[in-house]
Amino acid sequence: MLNLLINDLGEGTECTLSKVADDTKLEGVADTPEGCAAIQQNQGRLESWSQKNLMKFNKGKSRVLHLGRNNPMHQYKLGADLLQSISVERMDTLGVLMDNKLTMSQQCAPAAKKAIDILGYIKWNVTSRSREVLLPLYTALVRLHLEYCVQFWDSHFKKDEELLKTVQ
Repeated sequence: MLNLLINDLGEGTECTLSKVADDTKLEGVADTPEGCAAIQQNQGRLESWSQKNLMKFNKGKSRVLHLGRNNPMHQYKLGADLLQSISVERMDTLGVLMDNKLTMSQQCAPAAKKAIDILGYIKWNVTSRSREVLLPLYTALVRLHLEYCVQFWDSHFKKDEELLKTVQ
């Protein structure tokens, strides 16, 4: 196993650069043509760094998530290749789905499904139906899926709230 510490990856970049494990995210404000150009210039700096250090970026994993209503939806490049635009991204550090409208609705359905699956498992494998047995199981195994990162993806729509309430 080889571990590398890469401290100079972000040197000279004007945008925010997040490095977690083997992922690197470049973030910037693109509400003006100058902002779009700055992001592309920083993207170019990262590409130059990778060539100089003989470390290639996985272009298949490189994507652009455009946020905000007035986003100009600029096409960015990594080297000569255009980067794919996406509408939803899983935030690796939190495991939360974020869409380009920042609504988090796509987080509710998987959380509810996982909780319902666990409730089914409890129903089929636990013979006792007493409150003393079921409440600790619900608290330990089900509720955590409904509350995970709720401060971050708090439901904004009535349909999402109703979906999560059906599990309870």
